[in-house]
Amino acid sequence: MLHTTKGIVLHHLRYSETSVIARIYTERFGLQSYLIKGVRSPKAKIRLGLLEHLSLLEMVVYYREGRGLQNIKEIRPSHAFQSMHTDIRKSSQALFINEVIYKSVKEQESNQELFAFLYNTVLQLDQAGVFCAHFHLAFMTNLAAYLGFAPRRNYRQGYWFNLREGIFEEEKPLHSFYIEPEHAAVFNQLLQSPGNAEPTLHIPSAARKVLLDRLIIFYELHLPSFGKLNSPEVLHEVLKE
Repeated sequence: MLHTTKGIVLHHLRYSETSVIARIYTERFGLQSYLIKGVRSPKAKIRLGLLEHLSLLEMVVYYREGRGLQNIKEIRPSHAFQSMHTDIRKSSQALFINEVIYKSVKEQESNQELFAFLYNTVLQLDQAGVFCAHFHLAFMTNLAAYLGFAPRRNYRQGYWFNLREGIFEEEKPLHSFYIEPEHAAVFNQLLQSPGNAEPTLHIPSAARKVLLDRLIIFYELHLPSFGKLNSPEVLHEVLKE
C-alpha cells in the first residue's frame, strides 16, 4: 500500500552499481531502510543529492510491516537548504547532530512529537543569517527528554550534575561521571533555554568543549548501544574560537 510521509535522511550506503540503501527517519513509520534503485545511474528519477545527511523530504512510499527493506515510489525535497551546507560551522554541527540521531533514535514506529522536534531542529539550524555556537549542546539536552532520560531541573548554586542519575546534587558524586559546579551552572542555563538556539546565552569555547564531552558520556550511560561518535573532533576544531 502507498503512503505519503515526511522524512529526514540520516545515512545511505551503496547497495549495487546503481542502487543505494537509505536510512530515513519518517513521520509515519519511524526509522526505516529504503532500497532506492537506479539512483546512481545517469537517467535516475531520484537523484543521489536528495539523500545528503539531514535532507528533509516529502515521500511516497510502499510500507509492509516487519519488512527489513521498504521501497520508495517518489521523493522530493520539502525544504531547500539556505546556509547549512555553505557555512562550515553549521555543516559541522549538522554532521554531529546527524550522527547523534543515527546512534540514538532506533524506534520503527511513529513518534510525531520526536519527528517534529528533529524536523524543526534542522529548519532552525539552517535559518539564514543566524548562527549559535552552542546549538548542538542545546539539541542534545533537549533530545534526551524525547529519549526518556531528561535531566532533572533541580539546580542550586554550587551543585554538581550527576551524569549517571541525571540530577543535580549538593555533594560531589562518588564516581567520575559528573559535571563540576562551574560547568553545571552553564548546563543549567541550557536546560532553561526554550529551544536549541538562545541568542542571549554565551558559552566560551573551553566550556562548550567540556559540556560536549560530558553530554556524550551522559548519552553513553543512558543508551548502552550509543557507541563512539566520529564527529566531535571536527566540531571542536571548527568551533574552537
